[in-house]
Amino acid sequence: MNRERLYKTEAVILKRTDFGEADRLLTVYTPDYGKLRLIAKGIRKPTSRKAGHLELFNHARLLVAKGRELDIVTQAETVNAFRALRKDLVRTSYAHYVAELLDKFTAERDKNRALFNLLLETLTRLCEESELDKAVRYYEIHLLTLAGYRPELFVCVKCRSPLKPVVNYFSPADGGILCPRCGEGKDNATPISVNALKVLRFMQTREYDLCRRLNLSRSLRVEIEAHLRRHIVYYLEKGLKSVEFILKLREDTKEVR
Repeated sequence: MNRERLYKTEAVILKRTDFGEADRLLTVYTPDYGKLRLIAKGIRKPTSRKAGHLELFNHARLLVAKGRELDIVTQAETVNAFRALRKDLVRTSYAHYVAELLDKFTAERDKNRALFNLLLETLTRLCEESELDKAVRYYEIHLLTLAGYRPELFVCVKCRSPLKPVVNYFSPADGGILCPRCGEGKDNATPISVNALKVLRFMQTREYDLCRRLNLSRSLRVEIEAHLRRHIVYYLEKGLKSVEFILKLREDTKEVR
């Protein structure tokens, strides 16, 4: 094969869809090319040597051949299989959410190495942490920043006055927090508690190792999740399938993890 048609890349498998009789269409995220849609030919055959290296959420090294419409995976080697994600339904559901969120917020071939690193760090945390929601909230708020949708949490997005430690309002349509004067009575602006705003600010500006030590009540965790979900849904203009599954799973188990 012509060497000029080949390129190497690391990738995390975000999504897989059966294609034809034995192939799969893969959506992957890479450090150097951003999001790619690739074909893995013959991967569903029992004899395929690539299949085990192209499982969902795998971090792999790929050799890819340029194609007319879609590029083709010719070789694959696992770097990290994140096996713990497949042994626990809650971890699996969060991994699906992390992958779906990245897929929805990125365009094909829009390179963002920082997003790739954030993805790897988050999948590692989902394998290791006990309080998974902290890892996911940190991922959400930093993905929003890296994708260009960083919420303003320090000054009122309308009047630009510094926010005081009182109940303010979170308005996704305005891109962040409104002070009481600007936010009270405004459609789709939701009250945000002093502690929820403090935690969001902390997560937005601190390293994860500090954020993971936060001791958050169940009600505060639920409030923070709701604010970020509303912000995300506003920009995506729809909800995510993986969120519906997480909420159903949480309802069945009666716990937030």
